[in-house]
Amino acid sequence: MVRSNETSPVMGFILLGLSAHPKLEKTFFVLILLMYLVILLGNGVLILVTLFDSHLHTPMYFFLGNLSFLDICYTTSSVPLILDSFLTLRKTISFSACAVQMFLSFAMGATECVLLSMMAFDRYVAICNPLRYPMVMSKAVYVPMAAGSWAAGITNSVVQTSLAMRLPFCGDNIINHFTCEILAVLKLACADISINVISMVVANMIFLAIPVLFIFVSYVFIIATILRIPSAEGRKKAFSTCSAHLTVVVVFYGTILFMYGKPKSKDALGAEKQDLADKLISLFYGVVTPMLNPIIYSLRNKDVKAAVRNLVTN
Repeated sequence: MVRSNETSPVMGFILLGLSAHPKLEKTFFVLILLMYLVILLGNGVLILVTLFDSHLHTPMYFFLGNLSFLDICYTTSSVPLILDSFLTLRKTISFSACAVQMFLSFAMGATECVLLSMMAFDRYVAICNPLRYPMVMSKAVYVPMAAGSWAAGITNSVVQTSLAMRLPFCGDNIINHFTCEILAVLKLACADISINVISMVVANMIFLAIPVLFIFVSYVFIIATILRIPSAEGRKKAFSTCSAHLTVVVVFYGTILFMYGKPKSKDALGAEKQDLADKLISLFYGVVTPMLNPIIYSLRNKDVKAAVRNLVTN
């Protein structure tokens, strides 16, 4: 076991994962590997069709391509580490590798929060102001919107990761998680983490509360506009253009709000069942959600289905 004290900086961490349930590790290895392959295939296909099919060169599909790339990056930052932990007895990770993994996963998660709110704005303009849509959502507008989402997420991750990894770690350096999840790492610090808690509260407001409020207000106007459409067929067609995004928002924010809505102090060590629940929720957020996104967006989307068929046949 790698240990450290205040005068000897930590050189690595031990990831517990499912060490207490060794019989489940092989089962979860196969399950998560299959889900990861589905993520790579589904999101990879979406990226290809949004790049090469001219019919999909619109703001909505540009954002969707960014979302798919985010999902691939996020899962790739954690899933290989999880799979490796299921196969090895000594589940160690170096300090620097832990910092990189934490940075990448935090950056992708924060970026996706902002990107989903940008997609909500796109749907708002498309439904509530369709005549102005080409002008409002021009390429000169939606490209900087996506770039700004990435910049905001990466900046936040730099701040959170640097604040977490500058802390001294002493005593046990066992992370009770599959990966270097920031709350699990903060529990190991042997110093005051009040600055970390404050910074996470501010980050939660910026990347959770504000985007959720923005999405909520956008959909209030969207639903009000749809309800004013006289024909049932018109209402159905209008709602179908934003139903996939709304479903992704509910799945994504529902999980992340539960995980990060309330920062925990380093002394708030839960019971064994609570720890296991936190791990499984994190696993759901990190693997299942990115797997569902391409399925949700392509299930009822005729444009995507047609683009995929063209990609395969050509």
